[in-house]
Formats: sequence, structure tokens, C-alpha cells
Amino acid sequence: MNVFKSIFGQKNKAPFDISALKVDMHSHLIPRIDDGSQSMDHTIGMLLRFVELGYEKVITTPHILYDYYKNTPEIILSGLEEVRAEVKRLNIPIEIEAAAEYYYDDHFLELLAKDEILTFGKNNVLIEFSFGAKPNNIDQLIFDLKSKGYQPILAHYERYLFYLKDGVEPAKRFREKGLHIQMNLNSLTGHYGKEIKRQAELMVDHEVIDYLGTDCHRIEHLDILQSNLTRKHFRKLNDMSFRNTDLL
Repeated sequence: MNVFKSIFGQKNKAPFDISALKVDMHSHLIPRIDDGSQSMDHTIGMLLRFVELGYEKVITTPHILYDYYKNTPEIILSGLEEVRAEVKRLNIPIEIEAAAEYYYDDHFLELLAKDEILTFGKNNVLIEFSFGAKPNNIDQLIFDLKSKGYQPILAHYERYLFYLKDGVEPAKRFREKGLHIQMNLNSLTGHYGKEIKRQAELMVDHEVIDYLGTDCHRIEHLDILQSNLTRKHFRKLNDMSFRNTDLL
């Protein structure tokens, strides 16, 4: 029995193999258009670190939050081409695409009505809520997106303060309605605080995660991630499956 425990104990101590994800689908890498990268050098540094971690593809998702970041598909795709040109010039072995992280507000509903939405993969749309104020009509939003042929993904579920008291029950209900759930990997490190870390651990324990994302804004986020891959709940991720690889 001691030998049995020893064998399985060693297995359980294996760090999370982040390279198995192959694709990151939440980051802020296009220079100077939101609160992410502020220079091409910063962008290239982050992409080189993604390669070191074993990623094959990055889908970067600049904010579209109309009161602060008035990004349009033209701004985002133009920035993407500049990054791609630099990646090609430097011969960096990673693929990069772009969509957006849409803040759920009236502007987003206007874009949705006009079908002016940047998507990735099979018509996926990444959306986020206010961190502190629970939005209205979420079920209607899911229905409207699905009716138009979009697959909504809720960014960093664990960071919404109004869901902390209910744990993962809202996430379970959203998934039943067809909303996919994304978790920030650094939430498991405590980077966003103890309560957010606990919520992320619950998401792992109850397996209510469809996508894992870095939500990388600067290279320090990848440094933090890389130094925490042996933590207990990171190790648990090795035994779970995620949709990231569907985006190759």
C-alpha cells in the first residue's frame, strides 16, 4: 500500500502541462489600444514567453468597452497585421489571431443587432460583465447570441464579485443554457485576491470550465503563471479536458 501511495503521490505532484492547451484565447497583446501591451517590444516579449510555455497559437482579445476603449474591427485587425509582420520578421514560431473581449453594455447590443462582431473559432464571442454590478437580462443575452449563431463565452467567471456567494451554481446554469465558461489561470495563484482564488478552485473542483485563458496584459502575468504550475489546483487541471485545442 505504501508503494501504491508513493507511485500515485508522485503522479499527483506533476506540474500542470500548460503546453497541452496549445491555444490561449484571452489576452491583450496589440500595442497601445487598451490596457494591455504598450509597445511592440512588450508584445514580442510576451509572445516569446508563450512559445516557451508551449503554446502554438494565441488569439488576442482587446477590450471593446465604449466608454474607455473605442476599438473597432478595423483598429484591431490593423494592429494584428502589424504584430503578425513583426512575428514573421523575427521568425517566431507561433500563430496569432485576434477577436475582442466585449463588455456587455448598450454599445455591445448595438453591435450585436448589426452583426458587427469579431469572432474566433466556430463563431465564438468573448464577453465580460462589470466586476461589481450584476447585469440584467443575462438569459436573454445568451438566447440572442445563440439565436444569431454565435457561441458566447463568459470571460473570467471567477472574478465577478456578485457570484462569489453562490459559488459555481450560476456557472452550472449558464452552461446548461449554452454559455461557455472561461477561467483565468492566474486566478489560481491568488493574483486577484483570496476570494477569487477560492472561486477558481471551486470551478476546478466542480469541473465547470470550458476554456482556460491567461488574460495576459504584460509579461509579469506569464512569469506568475509559470512559477505556480505545481500548485495543487493547477495539478488537478492535468486530469481535465478543455476546449482550447478546438481552436487550432
